[in-house]
Amino acid sequence: MQQPTPHTSRKIALVLGATGGIGNAMAHKLLQRGWQVRALHRRAAQMAAADSSGIGWRQGDAMQRADVIAAAEGAAIIVHAVNPPGYRNWGELVLPMIENSIAAARACGARIILPGTVYNYGADAFPELSETSPQNPFTRKGAIRVQMEGRLRSAAQSGVRSLVVRAGDFFGPHLANSWFAQGMLKPGRPVTAVTYPGKRGIGHQWAYLPDVAETMMQLIEREDALAAFDTFHMNGHWDADGTEMVAAIARAAGQADLKVRSFPWWLLPALAPFVPLMRELREVAYLWRQPLRMDNRRLLEVLGSEPHTGWDQAVHSTLAGMACIKK
Repeated sequence: MQQPTPHTSRKIALVLGATGGIGNAMAHKLLQRGWQVRALHRRAAQMAAADSSGIGWRQGDAMQRADVIAAAEGAAIIVHAVNPPGYRNWGELVLPMIENSIAAARACGARIILPGTVYNYGADAFPELSETSPQNPFTRKGAIRVQMEGRLRSAAQSGVRSLVVRAGDFFGPHLANSWFAQGMLKPGRPVTAVTYPGKRGIGHQWAYLPDVAETMMQLIEREDALAAFDTFHMNGHWDADGTEMVAAIARAAGQADLKVRSFPWWLLPALAPFVPLMRELREVAYLWRQPLRMDNRRLLEVLGSEPHTGWDQAVHSTLAGMACIKK
């Protein structure tokens, strides 16, 4: 049986998780570049009726292999930005979901695009992370993320190409599940105070979603420069002492004396058994207690420069998208 021929000139992309932050950002970035974009959703008709962006909504479920394979027919890339609804049964479902994307990519010759995380790494890799840093996580979530990338690496040996772009904590418009939108501020309300999870003096790495999407897009457009399994790290927005993000929020909100509260880490153990999100936040608390920065030199070698929106513009856009300030 002849294998499908990979070729990005087909300009068809399947986005899994198009209603989430990075999936939505990638879908719109692809549309801007002239791609035909499909999105899989369990309520496709409802999404299509409410969406005028040009996304082609396909009925189906990312947890059903046949649905993913059917939606990916003819696609050159598959953006795997999907999570189980409400993070329920996350550990049991994410690996079958990536296997479904691998099966679909094998059938149509697409390259899988995966947003990477820093959960893959343990203390032996801190504080500077490169693409070759050892991945020895000490959390359940990190171990599963390592397995996801391991399955992509293994699949590359039999012709399934993939690309992992790793960045810091996401922020940006149209992003509901994030530290910025759930832990620090309240969407839909004026900015009167910010709850900061870290400590003053501890650096933290952020990533503005439109910059992440643009970086992925530029790498996709350089297919000839990519390995069958390839990984790149973004520098994003580095807050060296934990004060730059708060200061940018204060400037965007016009609140020079913005109150800064400490995040109630003590409350998470009580909520974790009942609220899946609280369990996830508790597991990654260590990322706020020590500086962790990614080395983007390899990305610069391929792209020449990293797509980057300044602090003030990025934070203003994010707050406007959250309806915390006027656009």
